[in-house]
Amino acid sequence: MDNGDRSGAGAGAVGSAGSLGLRVGQAVFSSASLLFMSVGVEFFSYTAFCFLVTIMGLVIPWSCTLAMIDVYSVLVGCPLRVPGVMVIVVALSIVSFAAACSSAAVIDLLLQFHGSHCSPRFCGRYQLSAMMAFLSWLLMAASAIFNLWFIASRW
Repeated sequence: MDNGDRSGAGAGAVGSAGSLGLRVGQAVFSSASLLFMSVGVEFFSYTAFCFLVTIMGLVIPWSCTLAMIDVYSVLVGCPLRVPGVMVIVVALSIVSFAAACSSAAVIDLLLQFHGSHCSPRFCGRYQLSAMMAFLSWLLMAASAIFNLWFIASRW
């Protein structure tokens, strides 16, 4: 399977240059989501927002750790082949999608009340946070698909 990747892993599979790009994007978008939700905003009033902050708080160190592993794997040329890590990537992708969806649903309900429960400044930041969470999830979903594809192609 030669796709131009020095590590020998599939494009986007853990330990490849593609995975490194996905991890950096996940960390950036998760950090942005966390910052928009928690800096100067009273997110703790809504459980869905607390869930989003918790999940994004888990995604950031996870993505950064896997990015460091990807850098090492690309530089050394030895891809990581640990199915347990790939299962965690898939699980984290599912949980982050749930957090982004629940936050988006609460934001939609708040906006339907014509701002009586949410000032325009707060609602705008909540929306940006949910959008960043969805972008982070999109990269996680791509990573999960690449990793599942990589596992299936090895059997």
